[in-house]
Amino acid sequence: MYTEELVPVMYTRNHQYDTSFVKENLMGPNALRMIDELAKSLKLEKGMRVLDLGCGKGLTSIYLAKEFGVTVFATDLWISASENYERFKAMGVEDKVIPIHAEAHDLPFAQEYFDVAVSIDAYHYFGVEPDYLEKYFAPLVKKGGQIIVAVPGLKEEFSAGVPAGLASYWCDDMENTLHSHEWWLELWKPCEAVEIRESAEMKCFREAWQDWLTCGHEIARKDVGMMADGGWEHFNLVSMVAIKR
Repeated sequence: MYTEELVPVMYTRNHQYDTSFVKENLMGPNALRMIDELAKSLKLEKGMRVLDLGCGKGLTSIYLAKEFGVTVFATDLWISASENYERFKAMGVEDKVIPIHAEAHDLPFAQEYFDVAVSIDAYHYFGVEPDYLEKYFAPLVKKGGQIIVAVPGLKEEFSAGVPAGLASYWCDDMENTLHSHEWWLELWKPCEAVEIRESAEMKCFREAWQDWLTCGHEIARKDVGMMADGGWEHFNLVSMVAIKR
């Protein structure tokens, strides 16, 4: 099923992205594939301010800057702002992407500062809290602005317990973070600050995961067994799209 190299990274918009660069900077299922699939939902104009929360090593921030000409505030806790800045300079987007080191509950931004807020393969680490969208994320977006999230998830909740094949891989972190798109929809529904436009499984699931499994990262090598033992059957990628009221 897998090859030694990443599936060639050919996206639907204007730029192509070097396979080796992508491989070196993956931190999970290929976030470039996720943001590219969601591009059809993005209403972006040159010069807009975009929050990319949990940007990791900045792949999605680079994409947004290159493809749309927006100013991206690339915000992450695990990767330092200095490390990301060097990456942004190497990709020629240092004038459009601002690296920020911050924790998701202590973001240094004014309310209603952003035209759009995105979070790709990160929101599940903090956004599972019932009040996170209402209290921390939505207030940063202007009225009428978009909020777009993509996370690893489940085709359906494990109501009867974790499937046998996945039991040896399962941990508290996965229990807390991996959920179905119906679960996310119910979590977001009480938030009066947003109007939900979409809750769906993403089409790029297999390609995004295969890119990760074949990138050579130590954690990715461990995930190969998990996917073979039931991950392909039970996991997916979930997208959420909303508008700020």
